[in-house]
Amino acid sequence: MPTPILMPALSPTMEEGTLAKWLVKEGDEVNSGDIIAEIETDKATMEVEAVDEGKIGKILIEGGTENVKVNDTIAILLEDGESASDIGDVSSAPAPKAAPAEAPKANGADKPVSAPASAPAAAPQPSASPNGRVFASPLAKRIAKNEGIDIAQLKGSGPKGRIVRRDIEDAMKTGAGKGAAAPAAYAAPAAGIDERLYPADSYEAIKNDGMRKTIAKRLSQSFNSEVPHFPLMVDVELDALLAARAKVNAMSPPKGEEGFFKISVNDFVIKASAMALMKVPAANATFTDDAILRHKHADIGVAVSIDGGLITPIVWKAETKGLKQISAEIMDMAGRARNKKLKPEEYQGGTFSVSNLGMYGIKSFSSIVNQPHGAIMSVGAGEQRPVVKNGELAVATVMTVTLTCDHRVVDGTVGAEYIGAFKQFIEEPSSMLL
Repeated sequence: MPTPILMPALSPTMEEGTLAKWLVKEGDEVNSGDIIAEIETDKATMEVEAVDEGKIGKILIEGGTENVKVNDTIAILLEDGESASDIGDVSSAPAPKAAPAEAPKANGADKPVSAPASAPAAAPQPSASPNGRVFASPLAKRIAKNEGIDIAQLKGSGPKGRIVRRDIEDAMKTGAGKGAAAPAAYAAPAAGIDERLYPADSYEAIKNDGMRKTIAKRLSQSFNSEVPHFPLMVDVELDALLAARAKVNAMSPPKGEEGFFKISVNDFVIKASAMALMKVPAANATFTDDAILRHKHADIGVAVSIDGGLITPIVWKAETKGLKQISAEIMDMAGRARNKKLKPEEYQGGTFSVSNLGMYGIKSFSSIVNQPHGAIMSVGAGEQRPVVKNGELAVATVMTVTLTCDHRVVDGTVGAEYIGAFKQFIEEPSSMLL
């Protein structure tokens, strides 16, 4: 019998997502493992594989449709010998609300019209509506923004002249649309804004995307009610670490040659954070209603700023890895994070977080605990400061770090022991080898 293809859950917490693009059309034969669609979540774009083999009998949810609920039927797969007449009521799953003007309705019904997302398109049509709105898939919009392409200058080859990824890729080759427009402004006044305070022509309202909404929700929960925070701050001298870093980097082949590497201070911070968690295992913990989870490995989430928000790719079992491997993993994941190409298992979970704003000149700051971690380390800039050594005034390179703890699982004594161990590893890097 016909088999429904369901909207997949790409992570344990995913409730809905955007069906960005179909890579097959009605009538196409697919095998188990074939890539059939691209799904966008709040932080990543993921490819969806076919679970069974058969023929795409009907596409129910058009590419570009937003707010598709997990387990909603998005297409129907037919087995050998079956035809569209066998589909019957299999496609009766509730349809999500589609993006305005991007999912045409049939006779006023609530279900989007089935249309092959990758069917051969007619000659490109203007992608803008009479009111000036540009129709483009979310993926096309993001790529265009990253590449500095003004989509308002392009013509789409997708359904009804919609701009899709191949149009952006063509523009990248030809140079069309260069000189990206600013992020789309929404009609003012924005919802909830008092015009007496902020006149409609005095600001530009940038719509919150899924990532920003998720960040706001989770951090508000963490800060306002669920997690009792407290910070611990300490100054750490960096001179021994900087000397060790210079020696390590001097061993690297020249830039451009195979095996080149460049270890950063942050790589040492990640390694020291992991080693300190092994020395003070009570800090490497997660609170649950039934039990405190004491983790066996130091899985360090590294805060990376990306367009629209923040993401924390994880260095798994960081205590087992050398500086060169840690550096390579962070560079790789940070690059893919900025293109929203991380897999959920690369940024969900972990046991501890590190956020470094030192490169921006920030002297010290206190982060919000990133649940379900028990603590987060905030790293400020290293700078030369006067210090007293053996009763005499001297100059040292000093960095201020702040440990923000979830008091339910990391109390003051545990936090103090942890930050003391971290300080020892940073100030004497060779101790990380013991």
